[in-house]
Amino acid sequence: MYTILIVDDEPIVREGIRNRIQWADHGFECIGDCENGRDALEAVTRHQPDVVLTDINMPYMDGLELSRHITERFPKTKIIILTGFDDFEYAQQAVKLQVTDFILKPVTSAELREMLGKLKLEMDEERGHTEHLKRLKQQLNESLVLLKERFLERLASSPMKRSEIESKLAYFDIRLPGPLYIAMAADMDELRTDEQQVDNELYAFALYNIMQEILAGEPGTAIFRYKENKVMTILSGSGEEELHARAQELAEDIRGSTKQFMKFTVTLGIGTICRELQDIRYSCRASEAALEYRLLIGRDQVVHITDLEKRGDAPLQDGIETESALISAIRAGTDLEVRACIRRLISELGSASISIELCYMRVLRVMLAVLQTLMEIGSNGNELIGKEKRLLSDLYSFRSLEEIERWLNEVCEQALRDVAKARKDITRTQMLEAVDFIQQHYEDAELSIKTVCSRIFMSTSYFSALFKSHTGKTFVEYVTEVRMEKAKELLKHSLLKTYEIAAKTGYQDPQYFSVLFKKHTGDTPTEYRNKMTSGEVRP
Repeated sequence: MYTILIVDDEPIVREGIRNRIQWADHGFECIGDCENGRDALEAVTRHQPDVVLTDINMPYMDGLELSRHITERFPKTKIIILTGFDDFEYAQQAVKLQVTDFILKPVTSAELREMLGKLKLEMDEERGHTEHLKRLKQQLNESLVLLKERFLERLASSPMKRSEIESKLAYFDIRLPGPLYIAMAADMDELRTDEQQVDNELYAFALYNIMQEILAGEPGTAIFRYKENKVMTILSGSGEEELHARAQELAEDIRGSTKQFMKFTVTLGIGTICRELQDIRYSCRASEAALEYRLLIGRDQVVHITDLEKRGDAPLQDGIETESALISAIRAGTDLEVRACIRRLISELGSASISIELCYMRVLRVMLAVLQTLMEIGSNGNELIGKEKRLLSDLYSFRSLEEIERWLNEVCEQALRDVAKARKDITRTQMLEAVDFIQQHYEDAELSIKTVCSRIFMSTSYFSALFKSHTGKTFVEYVTEVRMEKAKELLKHSLLKTYEIAAKTGYQDPQYFSVLFKKHTGDTPTEYRNKMTSGEVRP
């Protein structure tokens, strides 16, 4: 509903206009009428109507002067001029004041209704456009922070032209006057598990807020959330020593404040100084590289990449002896020795001055040796690799040597289980092969434990223990049982003589066969055959 004010010095005209129109039907509300421009200006100031319908010739303040004041003070208010043929020159002046429309006196109801319909359509369109622009502006303001962060993320990671950088810095009102720049990356020392991802987001946001508060009074800075819950800061300054010292001081302040007020610690990495806006990404990359050295030098520190480059060399041993001991312990299945070897490996990495890449290569070499060992003993490593299928990404996600040590222990524990399972599978296969060989060669009088062991490539002492564990019987007991069962079948279903059956079941001495058969069944071979023939079945 739009509001309208009527202004005319003739009461009969004002009343006629006000009373002849059903304003609400046309989307308007008549909020009053005035008899001169002075009173009308006061009413406009007080009520700020959407439309003023005014005559030109009036006492104290005519319609043109009123229009001029309204246009200057309330530019959104529409002005409709009531004019006669004699007022043409006045109408020309009104056009210069950007009056919306004119109506010639005398005014009819039809003309007013037509004017109101036309005016409402115009105002609806303007209001819709205004509302649309308002929504767009609101959306832009809401997304401005996100757009700003995306620009800074791009500045920190991708090539950009200097002209584009300067344009975006001005657009987002980011002040980095230079001429020198340095990046500082902050990262939480410990991330929660997958079930606690929300906590990670909250803690990362808390770190961002702490850094914002500390850097709020610092000129020439830009701070933004960066990948993997990091917070990146870009500082600008005029002198190298001053910029280094400033970055170090701010980093220590951030580290101390986070440790004091939050339930976690952070490590900050400081990059190298650069002299061009388009080179800021190199300093950001260096600050991230400095963060990675947390793995070797520990958490809750400020790490300057230039300090790492100046470290003295403490060469890393080749590690072959430690790795060989680890592989031997895995093959032997000795858990304590495995853990001791891993502890030695981590100690060697921690005491050497090496690059982070060399550290990862050493751990990867150990992992490859473990996997090679599993392949050699007959395990394809499915339990080790298939469980997570991301050994490499796991390794690069760790933030301390302690985490790598725990991870290596877990991996090697699984390797020990794989070794045990592979050996169990191999042993079972060997025992099945031994049983099958006995079933196929029970007629051979020369069948012996040595014969079977040479077949499956196993020592007789080891075979004896495993065979009894697998079958529940000794080798001799099992062979005798197989031969006796075959002899019973022959006695029942053939007319072979006892000595012939003895020969067919691996016994050269028929008398020895008969003694064993009676001991096994309680009957002599002849007695057993007679019972089978007469239908007397022995349980």
